[in-house]
Amino acid sequence: MTATTQTPVTTAGRLFSRPAVAASCVGFVLIGALQALYGPAIPALRSDYGLSPSAAGLGLSAHFVGGVAGVLAFNAIHGRISNRALLTASYALMAAGSAAFAVAPNWPTALAAALLTGLGFGGIDYGLNQLFAVGFGGRSTAMLNILNAHFGIGAVLGPALLAVLGSDRYPYAFAGLALLAAGLALTTRGVRTNAVSHPAPEDTGGKRLLTPVLLGFIVLYVLHVGVEAGVGGWEPTHLESLGRSATLAASATSVYWLMMTVGRFLIVPIALRWSAPRIMVVCCAGMTACLALATVSSLAPYAYAGVGLFIAPIFPTGLPWLTRAVPGARRAGAWVIAASMIGGVAAPPALGKGIEWSTVTAVPLMLLALSAASLGTTLWLARAARSG
Repeated sequence: MTATTQTPVTTAGRLFSRPAVAASCVGFVLIGALQALYGPAIPALRSDYGLSPSAAGLGLSAHFVGGVAGVLAFNAIHGRISNRALLTASYALMAAGSAAFAVAPNWPTALAAALLTGLGFGGIDYGLNQLFAVGFGGRSTAMLNILNAHFGIGAVLGPALLAVLGSDRYPYAFAGLALLAAGLALTTRGVRTNAVSHPAPEDTGGKRLLTPVLLGFIVLYVLHVGVEAGVGGWEPTHLESLGRSATLAASATSVYWLMMTVGRFLIVPIALRWSAPRIMVVCCAGMTACLALATVSSLAPYAYAGVGLFIAPIFPTGLPWLTRAVPGARRAGAWVIAASMIGGVAAPPALGKGIEWSTVTAVPLMLLALSAASLGTTLWLARAARSG
């Protein structure tokens, strides 16, 4: 383990000053809040622009499309620009897009603004995850979990802010986050400007990077984010089908997201002692066991909370493992992050189709199948990527 982490410590261990680390955590609060604002704003968006429910939902879709494009675009140019420039440009795009969304005169303009916001979102998601994965040596797994826990904090605070303001005042929330993004663009001075921030000195080229191990990581991230988004999207419907009230179902879903945030903080001391593969196997097994328990009506709300706790460390813990398991894979992290976004977009409607073919009570079974596949993929990776 020491041999595999020595290079990142010497070449990238000083990527962030302490104030820059703090600012990066605030940046993840920002992107969590932005992503979580679109849903609660839907009633007001429908009223302001005269939209159907499906049309209003396109705001978040445009945001995610921009996110995927942002990950891939910033990855493509990262070798030619500094880390500081990447983060500054991403914050600036989020500031411009959020401000434009707040004052958009019509829905097409609002969608374009959401796409622009998503571009910046993708840049920050890719940039900070990539830099934290190589910038702290043996502590990278712990630091990535701390970073991603702040995304969860933002995802809780964003809707809470709109609940206080009222959904009709969503422009003020987006404008406020635009100001925060603009302020964060001024905090990147503490990020090392050297463009070469990767643990390997050279890029081995796209074709040679498409190894079975890399493909395994891509499959794992698509599956696990599919479970994450599937639970978040369909837990309330499933619980209501079991006779729970709408209020209890909504509260249980909030607890699920809260447990994801708690889980990322709780894993930090464990990540300093356990290897990434061991953490991933245990978490995938725990997630699978909890989804099996979710098929029992009386246990379902508690089981979904358990899913949130176990799924929490998977995304941030897998990135440093990927960096070590695929040496020289400068683009690998971007592909995996982009794939995870695609999984998050595709899973809820795919599960919806599955429900149409069966019943709502089949939700935990379908999620259980995805989770079991995640566990199988992780076990295979633990054998195939011995360097992790």
